[in-house]
Amino acid sequence: MSLPIVACALLLAALASSQFADGCYTSIFAFGDSITDTGNYFSLISKGLLQYDEIPNCSVPPYGETFFHHPTGRCADGRLIIDFIAEHYGLPFLQPYSGGGNAANGVNFAVVGATVLTDDVLQTNTDSADNISLMSQINMFKTYLPSICKNTSSCHEIFEKSLIVFGSIGSNDYASAILVKRVEDAYRLQPLVINALASAIEELIKLGVVNLMVPGMMPVGCLDGCLAVYDGSNKEDYDLITGCLTWLNEFGQKHNELLQKELSRIQEHYPNVFITYADYYNAGLELFLSPSKYGFNNETRLIACCGSGGPYNADNDTKCGFPSSQVCDDPSSSIQWDGAHLTEAANEWIAKGLLSGLYTFPNITASCVSSANGNGVYVN
Repeated sequence: MSLPIVACALLLAALASSQFADGCYTSIFAFGDSITDTGNYFSLISKGLLQYDEIPNCSVPPYGETFFHHPTGRCADGRLIIDFIAEHYGLPFLQPYSGGGNAANGVNFAVVGATVLTDDVLQTNTDSADNISLMSQINMFKTYLPSICKNTSSCHEIFEKSLIVFGSIGSNDYASAILVKRVEDAYRLQPLVINALASAIEELIKLGVVNLMVPGMMPVGCLDGCLAVYDGSNKEDYDLITGCLTWLNEFGQKHNELLQKELSRIQEHYPNVFITYADYYNAGLELFLSPSKYGFNNETRLIACCGSGGPYNADNDTKCGFPSSQVCDDPSSSIQWDGAHLTEAANEWIAKGLLSGLYTFPNITASCVSSANGNGVYVN
């Protein structure tokens, strides 16, 4: 059997046979960027807390059309990976913190465009900056904590039954360099990004969190927005099976390799904390390797469902949601939504792969047992 068929068979078998830990967690707290944001960016702009030059496209139709039937600030046609994780554990969708989210079942601090590094570091290294950094989200979390727990003991009780979904984040740090074809600058940023991620994780652990899922980067070399930027590159730059940019996927894999090493180090230092690495890369890549196995159109795997033309239907100057953009008839047959984000259908498959344990190391279903026994385990 070929590798894609074997991987597909393993995933389907895992989904059919695994016993999910439904009801394990009573709350989820999420951090990250547009892959995870459920409305913070739009809310921050509405309140004048973020500056912008145009209406954020994720806040206008056709965003949200598949599930919510209206825009929610999510950068997809429907639910995100974090939404499927919440559903899996029997929890409501996470409310955005900036939208007044103060629910007992958790809060989402992720923001579209968020970076790991702060403005001053990004300006020094890439001549670009974003308004929200990961530490800004950590500070939001610190501000939020007194509303749910009054002392260390009560916080500990909550965190024992809480899952922290920490990412994915980091792509925006590299984007300004990669999109202007300064790949060497992006590679120079990797150690800074990984060190900042590790520091933020340890900051959360010191606050008392004990169960963390930390995702790596997606296969960014398959994203149609990146493919559009590098359209016309040498044929040798593309994977023969998927059509993805090989060197850009290798860049993402290097980030993930460095991240896993740091997670292993942190786990060793904090043995009573459960840390699981979420392999977004391979969970996502599997869809591009075998689209039809998961119900996707093989011919459009590298073409955005919503866009304004071009070989990948991904024009950064005329984004999805702009008046001249168009949306495909059936988003569920497409892997990619808008040039930078996946469709709800793709997000669901990735979430299933994670929650089955096939793409989490160690298996996410072990986290409840491990935290209850006071044993954290990380396997690289």
